[in-house]
Amino acid sequence: MTTGNSAPTMPPGRGRGAWRCRTRRGLATGAAVLVAAVLAAPVPAGAAEHCPGADRARVPGAQYQISACLPDLTTAGTVASGHTDPADYAGLAATGTRNPSGVPGLQIDGYFPDSSTTNTEHGWEHDAQFVLRLPDRWNGGLVVTGAPGNRHQYSLDDTISDWALAAGYAYAATDKGNTGADFWRDGRRPGDAIAEWNRRVTQLTVAAKATLVAHYRQPVRRTLMTGLSNGGYLTRWQLENHPQLYDAGIDWEGTLLRADGPNLLTYLPTALRAYPGYASTADPAAHRAMLRAGFAPGSEFLWPFHYQYYWDLTQRVYRAEFDPGYSPDDPAGTPFCTSGTPHCDADYDYASRPASVHRAMRRVQLTGRIGKPLITLQGTLDSLLPIATDSDEYARLVAAHGRGQLYRYYRIADGNHVDGLYDSFPQRLRPILPCYRAAFSAMTRWLDDHVDTPPPSGTVPRPPSGTDVVNTCSLAG
Repeated sequence: MTTGNSAPTMPPGRGRGAWRCRTRRGLATGAAVLVAAVLAAPVPAGAAEHCPGADRARVPGAQYQISACLPDLTTAGTVASGHTDPADYAGLAATGTRNPSGVPGLQIDGYFPDSSTTNTEHGWEHDAQFVLRLPDRWNGGLVVTGAPGNRHQYSLDDTISDWALAAGYAYAATDKGNTGADFWRDGRRPGDAIAEWNRRVTQLTVAAKATLVAHYRQPVRRTLMTGLSNGGYLTRWQLENHPQLYDAGIDWEGTLLRADGPNLLTYLPTALRAYPGYASTADPAAHRAMLRAGFAPGSEFLWPFHYQYYWDLTQRVYRAEFDPGYSPDDPAGTPFCTSGTPHCDADYDYASRPASVHRAMRRVQLTGRIGKPLITLQGTLDSLLPIATDSDEYARLVAAHGRGQLYRYYRIADGNHVDGLYDSFPQRLRPILPCYRAAFSAMTRWLDDHVDTPPPSGTVPRPPSGTDVVNTCSLAG
């Protein structure tokens, strides 16, 4: 990676326990103290016209950071300069997606104290890595996100970072504190790895705000939390648990975790058990089982891909996170095991598992009790997180807690979990990214005047033939 100024910040801490979020009041107070401190600090002489304040940009709490003043912070520039990792965001956007470019500013890469080593970006072999991007022309806002799936901090660079930077926002992303298929090994007890995801987002939000104040010598005017898939889960969780840190959120197909269900472990075993029979003989009973589990009618053409790449791995690693005792000899289980094999994940029954498993899920579950405005988008053909068992349920939770006035939910007709699949099925799918960007713009207008509210919740139909569905979307239908 090409770097500019490089400097370690604070000395190493004591691993994953070195940073703990305490109470909502404590977090807010800590952020206020950091902001007051950096505003009171003297301004060094000789700040450059490009990346002004670069010498003041220190990320509080970071164990190590490196900075680079770049002519373009978007992927149009960072791919060439080595300040992103295209492999990290591969497959998340449709070919033909148009991205903005030409946003000069400062990029800060680094990591917070952590004892796990699954993230090998930059050869650091250190988790809790982050990236901050600070455009020269700043609108006073900050966009915060966490990686989808088990990817790294650059995984939303061409979908969210480019767009946010071009709009004038600073951008902050975290790897969530553990990555890869073995993320579940991080921590001492079931649920620890995912609990760390939430702590790392909170940690980065507080630190990024202080960094922006030091860099720009202005307070942060607006903070948006957002993310895709697991990043959408993080968005929901932050607005439920730390709404004082954010002004709003945009949730793109967030993962729903509920101790009493539904969750990934309540429907993926059905897919692993029923799909082979459906694929080999078109067994009507197997097909009915898939539909009862929540998979949408009309999504059958996506099932082969998801069976091969997503369902088995996702079931095993998330089950290992919450219930490693199910497969005692190998907590991660056996890939593509045949139903009837001892400890096979195709036969996993979450409802009958010990209370300790449900308690582990409850530690990180979502409630729907959001404290700030939130927009959710999910595709009707999502075959990893079926819409019936995910966002439809989350919308009901939000309504049950009387938070509907803060919420908009758009069901994107023919959208699926991974926009890259549009390239294989352009006549049957549509990308969600342009609808996400429309939601981003709608949210900013909502916050700006409190009058221009987004369109009512509902299903966004597929636009007429001839429409550029890769780059345009109207939430109003």
